[in-house]
Order: sequence, then structure tokens, then C-alpha cells
Amino acid sequence: MLIGGFGTRLRPITYSLPKQLIPLAGKPMLYHVLDLLPNDVEEVVLATGYKAGMIDAYVRAHPARLPLRTVPEATPLGTGGGMKNAGDGMSDPFFLLNSDVIARVDFLEMAKQHAAHGGIGTMGLSEVEDPRPYGVAALDADDRILAFVEKPELADAPSRWINAGFAIWNREVLDAVPSGRAVSFEREIVPGLLDRRVYGFRMSGYFDDAGTPERLLRSQRLLFDDGRGGKGALPSGTFGKGPVALMTGARASGASFGPYVTLGPGATVEAGAHVENSILMEGVVVEKDASVRASVLGPKVRVRSGHSLVGQVLGEGVEA
Repeated sequence: MLIGGFGTRLRPITYSLPKQLIPLAGKPMLYHVLDLLPNDVEEVVLATGYKAGMIDAYVRAHPARLPLRTVPEATPLGTGGGMKNAGDGMSDPFFLLNSDVIARVDFLEMAKQHAAHGGIGTMGLSEVEDPRPYGVAALDADDRILAFVEKPELADAPSRWINAGFAIWNREVLDAVPSGRAVSFEREIVPGLLDRRVYGFRMSGYFDDAGTPERLLRSQRLLFDDGRGGKGALPSGTFGKGPVALMTGARASGASFGPYVTLGPGATVEAGAHVENSILMEGVVVEKDASVRASVLGPKVRVRSGHSLVGQVLGEGVEA
């Protein structure tokens, strides 16, 4: 799994925290991605970069369903370089996952398709209205990828089927990645692999790139609607509409809620306050009669009594 990005589009929160540890629907983004993997996966390798030490410490303190190990990179190596750096002991074939994609995908079915086609790789594809921010695949009638174009103009896009951030590759693809420098796997490596038969796996479930505040909140809604964070529940002693996910030590009494809220560890919502469609991270305090809507509040943010926040993204320790 690739966890190398700086999360620049989620600043100021990511100045102090890697985006993969931002909670969505009651648990960090990273763990929602891990939930998609089949039970027979023997080990998950996290190719870490930015704030690698924080990720390593978190996964050690919060064991996942599957065995994990982290492989940090000393300098940014890009998607291809990160794969190469973490490649020792990789299975053949192996799953490759981006750590900031929220989706519903059947990896067992993808693995069956990969084995049946006998190609070097199978890329998960999602159909979108606007493919410009993504890598876009041109497919033949058998879903073989004939061309792969990164971030094309709309008129130049060969289809609406984009790289969803999930794939299965035979281990030999690592031989094509140069060592010792940053490498974009999508731009530099994938086009040269197409002659060795790369196929697309058309995903039918939902997909979102949780890389911006708006997409982060949209991803949380998708997770809740899929039942991956609880359905409809409200904290005891509160009123309004759920779902609301409470993490360890979170408290709310006498407050009201709209749907789609995560209260991070130790977060507090005081009586008379209202929160909806928001993420409140560890130690956030919303004082009495304050309101928070469509916002992402970093650790230890305090919203003062009577204040209203709408569409805000606040970094650690801010008082609003």
C-alpha cells in the first residue's frame, strides 16, 4: 500500500498529521482501505513517506485485522519508487492499493479475472463524469488496456474509465522500476507494460478520492451509507439525526446532530451545540450553543460558545 504523499490539499490539518490517519466514519482512512482486502492476504506492506514514524506508531498501537509492516523511504520516491523500495519479499502477484481511496471493490473477483487473463497486471477502473484529474484507460472488447493517459484534457480522454488506485501486478513489474530515484509508476512504467497485457477490472461500486476537504466529507457519507460506520445511531442523551460515529472517549450530551459526523478520540460536544456533516478529530471541543457544519476540525481545535463554523478546515490547536 502506498502512503507517501504530503496531503497538501488537506492542509493545515496535514501539517501535523498524515492524511491516512484522519478519521472517517469512526476510524482512520487507512483502516477503511485495509478492510477491503481478503482475509487470506498474508501481509500488508505500507510504503510510507511523509510522517512515516507517526503511521508506524499508530499501526503498532492499533493492530489491524491483517499483519502489517511499514517500509519508510528516506526521500520521496514517487509511486514507482515507493513500490520498489518496499518490494523485498513481495508476493507474486501482489495487490497494490492507494491509501486515500474510499471505495467498494471485490478483490477476490479482481484476482480471479487477473488469473483468467494471464496478463502482467489488472488495474481497477471506475467510471467518472470528468476523467481529467486521473489516469484514463483505453480498453478493447476484452477489457485489455490499449493506452493509459495521465490527466488528459477532456477532449483527449480515451474513455471515462479511470485508475481507481487498486491493482494486481505480477512481481516482475518491479524489475521495470529504476532504483535510487523518484519514479512515477503511472507515467513512466505503466505505458511500457501494456505490450505485456494489462487488463482493466471495471468496478461497479462507489469510488472517491479522499484528497480534498470536500471529497473527505463525501467519502465519509459514502462509508456511512454503506454501513461502514454505523447506521442511524445517535450518542446517548443527544437528539437530531444520525449516523454519528463516536471514537474512544468521545462525549456528547444535550447536543444535537445532523447526519454524517465523526467524533474523534476524546472529542467533546457540549449541551446546546449542534454538529452535522463534519469530522471532529482527537480532543476537539465544541462548547455550548456553538455549531459546526460541513467542516473538518483538526486535533485539539476548540469552537467557542455561540460561535458557528460552516465549511471550515482548521489545523491543530486552533481556537475558533
